[in-house]
Amino acid sequence: MSPKIVDLEGKRKDHLQWRGYVKAGIFFIILIALLLILLTNVYIVKEGEYKVVRQFGEVVRIDKNPGLKFKIPFIQSVTTLPKYQMNYDVSEAEINTKDKKRMLIDNYAVWRIDDPKKMITNARTFENAEARMEEFIYSVVRSELGQLNYDEIINDEKSSRGSLNDRVTEKVNELLTQDNYGILVTDVRIKRTDLPAENEESVFKRMISERESKAQEYLSKGDAQKNRIIADTDRKVKELLSTAEADAEVIRAEGEGEAAKIYNKSFSKDPEFYQLYRTLDSYKETIGEQTVIVLPSDSPYARLLMGNMK
Repeated sequence: MSPKIVDLEGKRKDHLQWRGYVKAGIFFIILIALLLILLTNVYIVKEGEYKVVRQFGEVVRIDKNPGLKFKIPFIQSVTTLPKYQMNYDVSEAEINTKDKKRMLIDNYAVWRIDDPKKMITNARTFENAEARMEEFIYSVVRSELGQLNYDEIINDEKSSRGSLNDRVTEKVNELLTQDNYGILVTDVRIKRTDLPAENEESVFKRMISERESKAQEYLSKGDAQKNRIIADTDRKVKELLSTAEADAEVIRAEGEGEAAKIYNKSFSKDPEFYQLYRTLDSYKETIGEQTVIVLPSDSPYARLLMGNMK
């Protein structure tokens, strides 16, 4: 058997080269792992949000300003809370008014997180904060509306909802501040007022009766105004007619006087003709188609009728 020749130097070089590849691979794996760990522990704080950093469940930091932030890997966790204002639709609830009438109230609230650390410490969760806010709103609304009559709440002419909303908002904030919930209510509004189903018919009848009474009042005022206008118009018409008649009498008298002057001037030129004219004119007034006249033969009428002018 011929002896085998083994190239130990070549194997050694191959072994060293393989070990170099392994070290390089391990280095790259560690580098990628570090990059992944770094990337997964970088977070961005945006406008309109809080970032809450917890370590073993406890809040250690709250980031409010926008930007790029870091947390400790595997130890710290990050959650998000909204910074902007939010609407909350309060559950519909039944209340009793001052005049012992029941009604359903539907509210909504505009609110925001003012101090996230206090909110987390005392309310624990976002949902719990909303629940506590709703309880306070219902309590205050029930108390405030319980001091008003039903008509004062639903009647637009008598309604004081504007000041009521302000009072409710102020008192709800006082309760939230007292319990350190870290939230601020900017506005509470009554969205809708309604009646329980069993009360609707009687209230509707009463409302109809009130509207009919109001309509009758308007009609009565209208009739009174109409009568005043008619009476005033009649008075003015009578005054105008009286003035016109007085003016007409004056004009008529002046005309008759002027006519008399003309007649006198004309008839004075021939008195006998004037006498004849007056006599004939009197005949026209006294003698008709069926007139029977008995006259003495020597009367002026008889002489004229018989043609004797002397």
